[in-house]
Amino acid sequence: MASVSAPVSAAHRRADRSLADRHAGYVAEIERIIDATYRVIERTGNVDPTMRDILREAQLSTPAFYRHFRSKDELFVMLLDDGRRRLASSIARRMTRETTGAGKLRAWISAVLAQARDATVSARTRPFVASIDRLVERYPAEHRVSEQLLLDQLADVIINSPDLVSADALADANAIYQLAFGALAWHLRNRSSPRPADIDHLVDFATRALTTGSLPATKSSATKPNGGTT
Repeated sequence: MASVSAPVSAAHRRADRSLADRHAGYVAEIERIIDATYRVIERTGNVDPTMRDILREAQLSTPAFYRHFRSKDELFVMLLDDGRRRLASSIARRMTRETTGAGKLRAWISAVLAQARDATVSARTRPFVASIDRLVERYPAEHRVSEQLLLDQLADVIINSPDLVSADALADANAIYQLAFGALAWHLRNRSSPRPADIDHLVDFATRALTTGSLPATKSSATKPNGGTT
């Protein structure tokens, strides 16, 4: 005989509904804080907006902020993580349109530097260039997770592309990461936009390094890089 499960009590149903309502309310509050942070940064150009300005823009109280974040830095590291994940998704879409390793490498580097070519994106990204050292020191694990997503994209291209060669794919991916994000940081600090020729030069430099005289990369020979900067 098939067993009949006990009915869910009215109290449990009410509790589940209350939790769902509370969850939706918390999500809405967090989204207001995120949107307000970006609006303040874009409007003022301040790379380190005060929590007072953020909350005034979000029209939320200090207790509402501390319901979700222990500090402004915790908010910023969440935004950094979200930005990197969005960038990784954008890069993945660009890569699907390329058929060669060199083309995918160009797509990765171009997407990174594109953050300095768009006024809105550069305004949103600039604060993390100014605060990256502090965020990495305070939240090293969170930094490594999102950074590794971008490094793994590069390493996979190097390993799986017959037209690219490397004795250590992850080390080479880390070198290209540092080169591309270093160029991005320079442009953001100087409020300049990389020219197509600048991007071409960086892409050509990286491509030459992976097409001249290296041994083919393997997953077993690749070693994890020692972190990096945004």
